[in-house]
Amino acid sequence: MTSLLQDATALFDAAVARANPQMALRQALQSSPVQPLDADGRHFLLALGKAAVPMMREMLTHVPNPHRALVITNPENLTELTGAQVLAGSHPVPDQESANAGAAVIDFLAQTTARDRVTVLVSGGGSALMVAPAAGLTLADKAQVGQALLASGLDINEMNLVRQQLSELKGGGVLRHAAPAPVQAYILSDVIGDDLRAIASGPTVSALGDRTAARAILQQAGIWEGLPTSVQTHLTTTPNAPPLPEVQNTLIGSNRHSLAAMMDHARILGWQPELVSDHLVGDVAAAVEEILQAVKAASADQPLALIFGGETTVRLEGDGRGGRNQELALRLAQRGATELSGDWLFLSGGTDGRDGPTEAAGAFASPTTWTDIAKTGADPKALLANNDSYAALKAAKALLVCGGTGTNVADVQVFLRRAG
Repeated sequence: MTSLLQDATALFDAAVARANPQMALRQALQSSPVQPLDADGRHFLLALGKAAVPMMREMLTHVPNPHRALVITNPENLTELTGAQVLAGSHPVPDQESANAGAAVIDFLAQTTARDRVTVLVSGGGSALMVAPAAGLTLADKAQVGQALLASGLDINEMNLVRQQLSELKGGGVLRHAAPAPVQAYILSDVIGDDLRAIASGPTVSALGDRTAARAILQQAGIWEGLPTSVQTHLTTTPNAPPLPEVQNTLIGSNRHSLAAMMDHARILGWQPELVSDHLVGDVAAAVEEILQAVKAASADQPLALIFGGETTVRLEGDGRGGRNQELALRLAQRGATELSGDWLFLSGGTDGRDGPTEAAGAFASPTTWTDIAKTGADPKALLANNDSYAALKAAKALLVCGGTGTNVADVQVFLRRAG
């Protein structure tokens, strides 16, 4: 099992390395450079998300003396950066620090004029790290909505559509606050399918939908009645936002690039990999079914290296700790213990290095993981029912812990099995 774990971890590392934000931005700037300034104009550089620090570090080598540079990132990736102000918000649930960051962005953009140019560097996580409640709403309102969304089982696009309609900065809000200054954005995608409107809730692109669509999503998810009255009023009576100013958006990296890197590295390690899906989404229970079907369809006489990428969801039924990658691994451990044969290992991890409100990036599962949990005296079935995948997998020493990676292109998974 050790060699399988080493190979699986190496493939995860290859995925993270391919998503290196500095290298991705450097390459993008060769074909899409920052546009020159007008006379007496000033450069304003704004970086948002979990990869904000390395993206800003690279941009400062191309625009060495900006008028101002502001970075909003997560606490794990917070570091001083010469030439820029760096602030941290909270993720996945915004807090007062996130609100302070949102206020700082609005103040930052308020200084611009039509002669200036704003360059925005966007990566995943920006939605929670930078919050500015729409008029009539409070941070507590947005936090309550955020908690309800995370527990609802809605996919990332549905959650982001709702968030955009409650925000001053999401869904193109950065463009509105930067106007009349022109805006150019470089975007590292953490969203499956790379819809720019969904990445960090689309600060420089149009919204995913309007207030009517947001209200319908919340009602269909069964969480509308439990929301604050101010949120219901805002989504019912406030007019939709006007058209956006023009912008130049450039996609610089994505989950698909990282999956390709995993495939290449698997071949170097002697495997013959198969990319099963670059769209592993939806509830973790359904994702487990998809993975098991792919494993069972393959010949047991040949070594197996199956690659997946995506971003699943978890419907919270308990009050335990964990994340979608950990719960995916725990459910695979449960099913695999009785349904799979041979020497196998499954790993699921978030490329940002953090899975839910834990220090783990994800977890791995082997034929013995489920029983290893039980041997510690813990009840794996009860822990799973309580959404306490973190405690279960920690007991089995099956957590994947790597620290903040400085990037974010969603999640990757690998299933390895020896022949015979």
